Amino acid sequence: MRKRHTKGELVTEREPEAAEDRKPQSDEARSAFTPPQGVVPQTPVPEQDESQTTSEFALPDGFSTPAAAPADTSGSAFTPPQTYSSRHAPPAFTPAHGIPMVKLTKEAPWQDRMRTMLRMPVAERPAAEPVQKHDDEGPAVPRVLDLTLRIGELLLAGGEGAEDVEAAMFAVCRSYGLDRCEPTVTFTLLSISYQPSLIDDPVTSSRTVRRRGTDYTRLAAVFQLVYDISDAEVDVSLEEAYRRLAEIRRNRHPYPGWVLSTATGLLAGGASILVGGDLIVFVAAALGAILGDRLAWLCAGRGLPEFYQFTVAAMPPAAIGILLTLAHNLVDVRASAVITGGLFALLPGRALVAGVQDGLTGYYITAAARLLEVMYFFVGIVVGVLVVLYLGVQLHAQLNPEAALQVIDRPYWQIAASMALSLAFAILLQQERSTVLAVTLNGGVAWVVYGAMHVVGGISPVASTAAAAGLVGLFGQLFSRYRFASALPYVTAAIGPLLPGSATYFGLLAIAQNDVDAGLVSLTKAAALAMAIAIGVNLGSEIARLFLRSPGAEGRRAAKRTRGF
Repeated sequence: MRKRHTKGELVTEREPEAAEDRKPQSDEARSAFTPPQGVVPQTPVPEQDESQTTSEFALPDGFSTPAAAPADTSGSAFTPPQTYSSRHAPPAFTPAHGIPMVKLTKEAPWQDRMRTMLRMPVAERPAAEPVQKHDDEGPAVPRVLDLTLRIGELLLAGGEGAEDVEAAMFAVCRSYGLDRCEPTVTFTLLSISYQPSLIDDPVTSSRTVRRRGTDYTRLAAVFQLVYDISDAEVDVSLEEAYRRLAEIRRNRHPYPGWVLSTATGLLAGGASILVGGDLIVFVAAALGAILGDRLAWLCAGRGLPEFYQFTVAAMPPAAIGILLTLAHNLVDVRASAVITGGLFALLPGRALVAGVQDGLTGYYITAAARLLEVMYFFVGIVVGVLVVLYLGVQLHAQLNPEAALQVIDRPYWQIAASMALSLAFAILLQQERSTVLAVTLNGGVAWVVYGAMHVVGGISPVASTAAAAGLVGLFGQLFSRYRFASALPYVTAAIGPLLPGSATYFGLLAIAQNDVDAGLVSLTKAAALAMAIAIGVNLGSEIARLFLRSPGAEGRRAAKRTRGF
């Protein structure tokens, strides 16, 4: 009898019996492991030590190991190839028509270069060329994404358009070597997703914008930081970028509170001169705007929403206009000019331009949210003015809607007033002192163009406003490219003289006097003027980009018309 191991089991074999011993056996004597008659037994395996341990996963004796299969060059969607290296990864995807060569001109502003990249499909974007140095292990992805979100938050909270915010975020990521990034900007939410390769899981971060403030000095500092990060000749590490960003957040406003209050009065007084006011009207409008501004600050300190702040701020100018109308026996003034001047300081021109710009560039969710915010602010102004006007009508104040048709030709005074209005607007926006002179001149040019087309040429006010706003956008874009900064500080304050303050007031006055049809017509005209301003500014900026050097051979790509499907 022999013993052998078969797959870890001990099997006993019987020795062949002699011929004479072969006798029929009963079924009980047969073994399940005994070969039947006529079957040649296998060659016996050498006996092994019983104490030797075996594994159930061990290959059977005599079984040869199969040759290694050739490496799959295509790889799996879930398994990295054997030759894959995250640091030296080849291009992950090549379109059938090939990857077009895109030349990013170094002399072009980083805004144009990043817009070109954002408007390309992901598969056609050229590989990133990191301009900021980091250690051999690569950039710290979470920290780069966090820095990018914080920079985008300051830009979006400062009133920058969604496309410019995405371009800035994309510039920061690519400068630190993260090329497969997709930033997304909405009205209150910023998010960015980075995928190292097609086989790696993406890393996504987001940040919510809860507070908004108007400080164009801070906005210019953030743009300078992005410009330095995207410049190959300037070394800005992550720690240095965080330090500069913290300094930007801690910086105080360039103008104290009393200067802001004075600028509010100057803005309202200058606007009253534009619509035919005199010195008394100037003083009354300035006083009403300052009182409204202080009341709005008081409401803000109590935590009231901005809707009520605008409502309260619109009441003092309207109340002063009503009082001057009731005292017509003592003083003869144009109350409409006082109320119109007070409204100029409240109209949300900055949010309107940003909202229309987002809509024209394809960011419809953000555009809808911005325009909804503008509508709420406007409704707050309407409520505040209508309450005071209704009380004035009940007190038999002689408010004259026909004053809208009386055009007073004082071009030199009006040009000076438009420049003073732009100057005051620039101070209220907390602009840098170096930009105030340029935006003041830009506002004066805008009013000259409007007056030449509408007053002298007899062209409709909507077309005249659009042409003047287009010139403002053109000059603002040229100034911003010369300074490598945002165009908002050179545009927003310059459109102040073009805001539809008088059309808004006379529409509200007609509604207060139960002439709803005339009031709606006047408010519709105000809305048309506001849209003309926003579209003109955006069109002027686009024209400036067309005639300036573009970053690619094909220029800045845009979405094709959907044609209804």
